Amino acid sequence: MVVKVADYIISPLGFGTQANYQAVKAGKTLLQRYDGKWGLPKPFVASFLDDSELGNLCEKIGLDDNYTRFEKMAIAAVACALKDVDVDVASGNTIFVLASTKGNVHLLAENLYDERIPLSATASKIARWFGNEQNPIVISNACISGLNAQIEAMRILNAGCAETVVVVAADMLSPFIVSGFQAFNSVSDEICRPFDESRLGLNLGEAAACVIYQEKSEKEIKSTDWIARAGAVYNDAFHISHPSRSAEGGWRALKAVMQDCASESFALVNVHGTATMYNDEMEAVALSRAGLSDVPINSLKSYFGHTLGAAGLLETLISMAALDDGVVLGTNRFSELGVSRKVNISGENRPANGKRFIKLISGFGGCNSAMRFETVE
Repeated sequence: MVVKVADYIISPLGFGTQANYQAVKAGKTLLQRYDGKWGLPKPFVASFLDDSELGNLCEKIGLDDNYTRFEKMAIAAVACALKDVDVDVASGNTIFVLASTKGNVHLLAENLYDERIPLSATASKIARWFGNEQNPIVISNACISGLNAQIEAMRILNAGCAETVVVVAADMLSPFIVSGFQAFNSVSDEICRPFDESRLGLNLGEAAACVIYQEKSEKEIKSTDWIARAGAVYNDAFHISHPSRSAEGGWRALKAVMQDCASESFALVNVHGTATMYNDEMEAVALSRAGLSDVPINSLKSYFGHTLGAAGLLETLISMAALDDGVVLGTNRFSELGVSRKVNISGENRPANGKRFIKLISGFGGCNSAMRFETVE
């Protein structure tokens, strides 16, 4: 079985998975409106990482300025996760997987041919900092990257190709990224309201998250261990940016990971919940078609913003922490249901029933991904 052995989150809300979870549980967000930032003509709402805090952490772990801001975020998340586990990260039996949508794309503003821009180069640089000489794997598949990277880790371990997989997912904001989303008219100038009748669009955020997975026998697994039980990726090929109205990909991904589990056995489905008109509607349709309309759902976008390639991993780890605490987190700013299908969503924290959940996420190009996580009974 593939088991999570360590994890760490770096976000504007805090450093560490528990620090981030407690902030969300308390209803905290650092999303704020920016007018004229970077000279962009339209306002936007986003959440930015504190550079001084990141700098202090990098100094503690011995990370110098030969690394970009993006690389520092990723390396720091891995280094902090490794403190909690005895892993020979330089071993040939350890593989690194980097998930990101843009990586060092901000460097394009300075030099079109900067050798640090390709994600393959960035992934190698991250792995080499830890003394790992294996070829790292890069997952860059729009918003579903952070979840796809975990699916890849699960498949690597199930196939016996490694003993340990280090997954790190990260993205930072830049004028290129914000203006790109603005070009789609998908950005809200107020804090987003996932699944709400008055939702206006998404917010953006920065984050880095790391999870370390290992294969363990049934005898080695503790009742507190989180198991990556199933994962699926489907592309419905509907449109380069708009999600499918019939939710073909999302529904198929959900059904694939549910397998023989009854809907009532799930404590939660953590959805993508970007607060855009079409994405929330598509997810509601997918949940309905999969028979999950009564299962509690939530979105974390109104706490962190859309953290791009980090979202699938960050939101998985927060969901695990919440269910460990017996809580289904509320969806910040949700008030009145604004999708055509019934979904079990609330703006308030609620008691959780069990510790089995699904992480669902969708992205550009008709990409849809889902994973099922659970603890042993």
